[in-house]
Amino acid sequence: MPPPPPAVVGAALCDIDTPALIVDLDAFERNLVRMAQRSGELGVRLRPHAKTHKSPVIALKQIALGAVGVCCQKVSEAEVLVAGGVGDVLVSNEVVGRAKLDRLAGLAREAKGALCIDNSVLVQETAAAAARAGVRLDVLVEIDVGGRRCGAAPGEAAAELARAINGEAHLRFAGLQAYHGSAQHKRSVAERRAAIGEAAFCVQATIESLARSGLACETIGGAGTGTFEIEAGSGLWNEVQPGSYVFMDADYARNLGADGRPFDAFEHALFVLVTVISASGTDRAVVDAGHKAIANDSGFPDIIGHAGATYQRPSDEHGVLDLTRCNDRPRVGDKLRLIPGHCDPTVNLHDWYIGVRGLGTRDPRVAEIWPVAARGAVF
Repeated sequence: MPPPPPAVVGAALCDIDTPALIVDLDAFERNLVRMAQRSGELGVRLRPHAKTHKSPVIALKQIALGAVGVCCQKVSEAEVLVAGGVGDVLVSNEVVGRAKLDRLAGLAREAKGALCIDNSVLVQETAAAAARAGVRLDVLVEIDVGGRRCGAAPGEAAAELARAINGEAHLRFAGLQAYHGSAQHKRSVAERRAAIGEAAFCVQATIESLARSGLACETIGGAGTGTFEIEAGSGLWNEVQPGSYVFMDADYARNLGADGRPFDAFEHALFVLVTVISASGTDRAVVDAGHKAIANDSGFPDIIGHAGATYQRPSDEHGVLDLTRCNDRPRVGDKLRLIPGHCDPTVNLHDWYIGVRGLGTRDPRVAEIWPVAARGAVF
């Protein structure tokens, strides 16, 4: 059982226990609307990535604004989403092992689902699981478009997989998964365009190979928060899968827009609220959030409201603030908001979202509390 939430609805921001995962509901809702509107303008389907938020509550809000469904990366995430009322889930990942495949096939009795495959072994194993469950599973062939992670070689190798999928009675070839993860955080628009240009070449080559076999792509999916407009504008991708846009994080803010200024299409809406627990040195303070409360794989968090202060030297339960360049020094007991460097793994460290209205006003208050329902769903 998770511990009780660190706040109650109606509580003032200063009364939230820490460390706590805070959602600025006003900014969050604007982000949802902006992405829904932009994907509509671009003429592509929106399938947001739920690995970011791990929440059926948030997924249903995205679907209510027009998303066709959501993605996730793990079968256990899909199970939580379907149990929470989500009716269309793509596991945008390879699923290996009889136990996982049987669970995923079982979900297909309750909701529309799909998965990705990049090798012939998985074609046979997935078909067997679908047959045991008495269902027909949609399958996307994942191709390597430059990320050098999962994915079959583009072109004829991918087409061969598609033909094998089509030859299985309990599988249906549903299209291509063409996600370029490492392109999302290339800093300049020119770098991102170049990377997606190469990805588009891979997609086009695969479409042509499929056509020679009489196969069409119902779905060409991929794209993230950093590049979705480029894929959508290519005329190839028809389904985009951004995730981080709902919250934004410090690393995405380091991307640059077309004008050379920081990327600001979406707002920071996710923070870790922390408390200063020590300020014994003149050059530092210590907060109650370290590795167990904030993911640091994409850099340390930014600090709101104390210009010049930097977060350094995290340990399990502590983070040290360097105050040598800060004139507005926090005191013991002060509560600060940190923007995590990487939102997805930070979310997975917490049990609860504390939704706040009125951040930036004199009296911000807790308005909603949601569980991070798929926390720890990594299998």
